[in-house]
Order: sequence, then C-alpha cells, then structure tokens
Amino acid sequence: MDINNIDNENIEVNLLLEAVFLKYGYDFRNYARSSIKRRIMHRLALSGLKNISELQHKILNDISFFEKLLLDFSINVTEMFRDPSFFYALRKYVVPYLKTFPFIKIWDAGCSTGEEVYSLAILLNEEGLYDKARIYATDINNVVLEKAREGIFPIEYLKSYTSNYQKAGGIEAFTDYYTADDKYVIMNSSLKRNIIFAEHNLSADGIFNEMNLVVCRNVIIYFNKTLQNHVLKLFRDSLCHTGFLCLGPKETLMFSECSSDFTEFIKDERIYQKKV
Repeated sequence: MDINNIDNENIEVNLLLEAVFLKYGYDFRNYARSSIKRRIMHRLALSGLKNISELQHKILNDISFFEKLLLDFSINVTEMFRDPSFFYALRKYVVPYLKTFPFIKIWDAGCSTGEEVYSLAILLNEEGLYDKARIYATDINNVVLEKAREGIFPIEYLKSYTSNYQKAGGIEAFTDYYTADDKYVIMNSSLKRNIIFAEHNLSADGIFNEMNLVVCRNVIIYFNKTLQNHVLKLFRDSLCHTGFLCLGPKETLMFSECSSDFTEFIKDERIYQKKV
C-alpha cells in the first residue's frame, strides 16, 4: 500500500467526528461526508487554526467553540409554507383523514428555527383541528430550538411567506397570524399553545409513540444510506397504522429498507402512508 495515497484530510475528519461523539454524544459519523466535510472546513477557515487536528483539539477543550460547530452542522434552511404545493396537498388530501380522529399527534422532526411548525399550526387552525392536536417539534440543536420557541422571524422574508401561504391554500388573511415592527414578524402566541419543543437526536434517540403524522422534510438528504435507513425506521415505528410520513421533494423511501411498509399516498409531494 502506498501511504502517499491515503487521504489525511479524510482521516482527520473521521477522527474529529469520533471525538465529537465520544466527548459530547452527538453522532455525525453517518452524515453525508461531502456535506459534513464542507461544514468542518467552513469552521476551520473562520477559526484561524492551521488544520483539522488543531480544530479537534479546540473542540475537545472549548465547549463554546464546539457549540459553534454544532450550529454549523445543523440544517437550518427553512421558510414558512416552504414548497406550497406540499402544504396544499396536505390540506386537501391528508387533513380529511386526520379529521376522523378524536385526537391527533404530529411530529415535526428537524424543525430547525420553527417556520415549518408554525405553518402546520396555521393550517390545522384553519381546518378546525388545532384544538385536538399536539405537535412535537424537535431538533438536535437547542440554539435553533430556542429561536423556534420565540417564533420571531426577520421581516425581510414576509413577502415570500405571504405568497407561499396563499399558494398553499390559505383561507384567511396571513396578517391574522402575526404582529410586526420594522425588523421582525412575531407569530401569535396562540399558535404555540399545542406545540411542544424538545431536543431530539435522530441518530441516537428513540421513537415518539403513535404519531398520526410525521413531517421531516429536507433533513435525511444530508445523511448517508445507513443513517437514512435508521431514521426512516424510527419514523415507521413512531407512526400509528395508516399514519402519514412526509419527506422533502428530493427525498424518497424508494430503495430504503422500509419502503415495503408504506404506500405512496401523494407521489409528487413525497407523502407516504404506513400500511396496516
């Protein structure tokens, strides 16, 4: 074996991820390598440190520095009513089914800064379901969870949020759901009353019982095949019979180890229904 062909940088990335797991319990070892490596190199460039080995030493001995890396690792690209056609399909085809239950439980996994969970709360409220619903909004990162709890978003995105809401089949005035000043949009506190925000690590923590709906969009795309299968099984085992799983537009159950446990309910919107 020619040791000159061994990629030292990949070895250092592996060692860093192992160190993070052993020190802090966060397991990023099965995240898509290109994505996680790009985030490590981003933090390295900002740090002024010479290489990944120095970065690893810093992470192991400075928890505040590790928290910056953890924020880098979190997937925080989101917006209200993102992919309006998905929310339209959810309202038109899944909500009628949910209305048949006396109480419904929803898990928004990887909720990030909360835009998606407030979108769900608004949709349920307009369909008369919110008072009998409980939404569990989880993320691996407490920093973004705190932002989700606050429900305060930059006003610069309001125009696109309003447009998305209308395209998603919104039936009220979007202004009914927030107050605003010159910098921020503040979501109505009434939208939070049935939302439980909680830290949850998809790679290490357990299931939520008897969910009617699991929404995890644009998250597993950052995982490798092993972790994708683990997380999809976690969702399958968290759902009640005939419960629904919603993935992102570039994500699929096809070729996963639990694809036979679901049917394609709305194929184009990646909405799946668990078989009995």
